[in-house]
Amino acid sequence: MCGGKACTKQGYLEIAKPIKKESKKQEEKGEEGEEKGNLEVLTSLKKGQEIEVKNFETKEAETSPPSRYNSGNMVLAMENAGKLIEEEELREQIKGAGIGTSATRGEIIKKLEKINYIAINSKTQIITPTAKGELIYDIVKSSMPDMLNPKLTASWEKGLEMVAKKEIRSRRVHAKVRSLCKGKNK
Repeated sequence: MCGGKACTKQGYLEIAKPIKKESKKQEEKGEEGEEKGNLEVLTSLKKGQEIEVKNFETKEAETSPPSRYNSGNMVLAMENAGKLIEEEELREQIKGAGIGTSATRGEIIKKLEKINYIAINSKTQIITPTAKGELIYDIVKSSMPDMLNPKLTASWEKGLEMVAKKEIRSRRVHAKVRSLCKGKNK
Protein backbone atom coordinates (compact mmCIF):
# COMPACT_ATOMS: atom_id res chain seq x y z
CA MET A 1 0.00 0.00 0.00
CA CYS A 2 1.29 3.42 -0.90
CA GLY A 3 -0.05 6.59 0.61
CA GLY A 4 1.14 9.91 1.82
CA LYS A 5 2.10 13.35 0.71
CA ALA A 6 5.19 14.37 -1.20
CA CYS A 7 6.76 17.79 -0.87
CA THR A 8 8.61 18.56 -4.09
CA LYS A 9 9.93 22.00 -3.07
CA GLN A 10 10.75 22.82 0.53
CA GLY A 11 10.60 26.59 0.02
CA TYR A 12 10.78 28.42 3.33
CA LEU A 13 10.66 25.10 5.18
CA GLU A 14 14.30 24.54 4.28
CA ILE A 15 15.29 27.18 6.80
CA ALA A 16 12.24 27.35 9.05
CA LYS A 17 11.99 23.67 10.04
CA PRO A 18 14.95 21.71 11.33
CA ILE A 19 15.31 18.25 9.78
CA LYS A 20 14.31 15.55 12.25
CA LYS A 21 16.80 12.77 12.83
CA GLU A 22 15.57 9.21 12.50
CA SER A 23 14.76 7.67 15.84
CA LYS A 24 16.02 4.22 16.73
CA LYS A 25 12.44 2.98 17.24
CA GLN A 26 11.51 3.98 13.69
CA GLU A 27 14.59 2.26 12.32
CA GLU A 28 13.74 -0.91 14.21
CA LYS A 29 10.12 -0.88 13.04
CA GLY A 30 11.06 -0.03 9.47
CA GLU A 31 8.53 2.83 9.33
CA GLU A 32 11.08 5.27 8.03
CA GLY A 33 12.08 2.90 5.23
CA GLU A 34 8.46 2.30 4.23
CA GLU A 35 7.69 6.01 4.31
CA LYS A 36 10.82 6.74 2.28
CA GLY A 37 9.75 4.12 -0.29
CA ASN A 38 6.29 5.66 -0.52
CA LEU A 39 7.84 9.08 -0.93
CA GLU A 40 10.06 7.85 -3.76
CA VAL A 41 7.02 6.35 -5.51
CA LEU A 42 5.02 9.56 -5.13
CA THR A 43 7.82 11.86 -6.29
CA SER A 44 8.59 9.67 -9.32
CA LEU A 45 5.04 9.95 -10.70
CA LYS A 46 4.60 11.97 -13.88
CA LYS A 47 1.53 13.87 -15.04
CA GLY A 48 -0.80 11.55 -16.98
CA GLN A 49 0.95 8.39 -15.78
CA GLU A 50 -1.43 5.54 -15.01
CA ILE A 51 -1.09 3.70 -11.73
CA GLU A 52 -2.96 0.85 -10.09
CA VAL A 53 -5.20 1.92 -7.24
CA LYS A 54 -5.78 -0.79 -4.66
CA ASN A 55 -8.08 1.18 -2.40
CA PHE A 56 -8.98 4.71 -1.43
CA GLU A 57 -10.72 6.53 1.36
CA THR A 58 -12.52 9.81 1.52
CA LYS A 59 -12.49 12.02 4.55
CA GLU A 60 -15.26 14.45 5.29
CA ALA A 61 -14.05 17.85 6.35
CA GLU A 62 -15.20 21.40 6.20
CA THR A 63 -13.20 24.30 4.95
CA SER A 64 -13.57 27.77 6.27
CA PRO A 65 -13.81 30.74 3.96
CA PRO A 66 -10.82 33.05 3.73
CA SER A 67 -10.85 35.82 6.28
CA ARG A 68 -12.38 39.10 5.19
CA TYR A 69 -10.21 41.94 4.03
CA ASN A 70 -9.50 44.83 6.31
CA SER A 71 -8.67 48.26 4.94
CA GLY A 72 -4.92 47.59 5.16
CA ASN A 73 -4.78 44.26 3.36
CA MET A 74 -7.35 45.52 0.81
CA VAL A 75 -4.88 48.22 -0.21
CA LEU A 76 -2.18 45.52 -0.55
CA ALA A 77 -4.54 43.33 -2.61
CA MET A 78 -5.25 46.26 -4.93
CA GLU A 79 -1.52 46.93 -5.25
CA ASN A 80 -0.76 43.27 -6.05
CA ALA A 81 -3.78 42.58 -8.25
CA GLY A 82 -1.51 41.54 -11.10
CA LYS A 83 -0.60 38.34 -9.28
CA LEU A 84 -4.05 37.01 -10.18
CA ILE A 85 -3.36 37.24 -13.92
CA GLU A 86 -2.18 34.05 -15.61
CA GLU A 87 -0.96 35.55 -18.89
CA GLU A 88 2.64 36.58 -18.28
CA GLU A 89 2.64 39.56 -20.65
CA LEU A 90 -0.44 41.11 -19.03
CA ARG A 91 0.78 40.22 -15.52
CA GLU A 92 4.02 42.08 -16.23
CA GLN A 93 2.02 45.02 -17.57
CA ILE A 94 0.16 45.57 -14.30
CA LYS A 95 3.05 44.47 -12.05
CA GLY A 96 4.00 47.34 -9.81
CA ALA A 97 0.88 49.27 -10.78
CA GLY A 98 -2.06 47.22 -9.54
CA ILE A 99 -5.45 48.81 -9.25
CA GLY A 100 -5.31 52.54 -8.68
CA THR A 101 -2.13 54.26 -7.52
CA SER A 102 -0.55 54.30 -4.10
CA ALA A 103 -2.06 57.76 -3.64
CA THR A 104 -5.60 56.76 -4.69
CA ARG A 105 -6.17 53.25 -3.26
CA GLY A 106 -7.14 54.49 0.20
CA GLU A 107 -9.41 57.09 -1.36
CA ILE A 108 -11.10 54.44 -3.51
CA ILE A 109 -11.93 52.46 -0.36
CA LYS A 110 -13.23 55.61 1.39
CA LYS A 111 -15.42 56.45 -1.61
CA LEU A 112 -16.86 52.92 -1.72
CA GLU A 113 -17.78 53.32 1.94
CA LYS A 114 -19.19 56.83 1.41
CA ILE A 115 -21.50 55.68 -1.41
CA ASN A 116 -22.56 52.72 0.75
CA TYR A 117 -21.10 49.88 -1.35
CA ILE A 118 -19.04 48.64 1.61
CA ALA A 119 -19.09 48.99 5.38
CA ILE A 120 -15.91 49.20 7.45
CA ASN A 121 -15.96 48.13 11.09
CA SER A 122 -14.53 51.03 13.08
CA LYS A 123 -12.66 48.76 15.53
CA THR A 124 -11.36 45.93 13.34
CA GLN A 125 -11.32 47.79 9.99
CA ILE A 126 -12.93 44.64 8.48
CA ILE A 127 -14.62 45.42 5.16
CA THR A 128 -18.00 43.87 4.36
CA PRO A 129 -20.17 44.50 1.32
CA THR A 130 -23.50 46.21 1.88
CA ALA A 131 -26.71 45.01 0.23
CA LYS A 132 -26.29 47.86 -2.27
CA GLY A 133 -22.68 46.79 -2.94
CA GLU A 134 -23.70 43.18 -3.52
CA LEU A 135 -26.43 44.32 -5.91
CA ILE A 136 -23.95 46.44 -7.89
CA TYR A 137 -21.53 43.49 -8.00
CA ASP A 138 -24.28 41.20 -9.33
CA ILE A 139 -25.25 43.73 -12.01
CA VAL A 140 -21.65 44.20 -13.16
CA LYS A 141 -21.01 40.45 -13.08
CA SER A 142 -24.02 39.72 -15.27
CA SER A 143 -23.58 42.63 -17.69
CA MET A 144 -19.79 43.22 -17.88
CA PRO A 145 -17.96 40.37 -16.11
CA ASP A 146 -14.58 41.45 -17.52
CA MET A 147 -14.79 44.57 -15.34
CA LEU A 148 -14.26 42.32 -12.30
CA ASN A 149 -11.00 40.89 -13.62
CA PRO A 150 -7.64 42.68 -13.13
CA LYS A 151 -6.72 41.29 -16.55
CA LEU A 152 -8.88 44.04 -18.06
CA THR A 153 -6.96 46.74 -16.21
CA ALA A 154 -3.71 45.19 -17.38
CA SER A 155 -4.86 45.13 -21.01
CA TRP A 156 -5.90 48.79 -20.75
CA GLU A 157 -2.51 49.64 -19.25
CA LYS A 158 -0.84 47.82 -22.11
CA GLY A 159 -2.95 49.72 -24.64
CA LEU A 160 -2.10 53.05 -23.03
CA GLU A 161 1.60 52.16 -23.04
CA MET A 162 1.38 51.25 -26.73
CA VAL A 163 -0.27 54.62 -27.43
CA ALA A 164 2.52 56.38 -25.51
CA LYS A 165 5.11 54.51 -27.61
CA LYS A 166 3.13 55.43 -30.76
CA GLU A 167 2.71 51.73 -31.61
CA ILE A 168 -1.07 52.15 -31.95
CA ARG A 169 -3.45 55.09 -32.15
CA SER A 170 -5.46 56.19 -29.15
CA ARG A 171 -8.67 55.73 -31.15
CA ARG A 172 -8.10 51.97 -31.08
CA VAL A 173 -7.91 51.92 -27.27
CA HIS A 174 -10.96 54.17 -26.98
CA ALA A 175 -12.90 51.89 -29.32
CA LYS A 176 -12.10 48.84 -27.18
CA VAL A 177 -13.24 50.61 -24.02
CA ARG A 178 -16.45 51.79 -25.71
CA SER A 179 -17.18 48.30 -27.06
CA LEU A 180 -16.80 46.85 -23.57
CA CYS A 181 -19.22 49.40 -22.16
CA LYS A 182 -21.70 48.52 -24.90
CA GLY A 183 -21.30 44.81 -24.19
CA LYS A 184 -19.58 44.00 -27.49
CA ASN A 185 -16.22 42.91 -26.03
CA LYS A 186 -15.52 39.49 -27.46
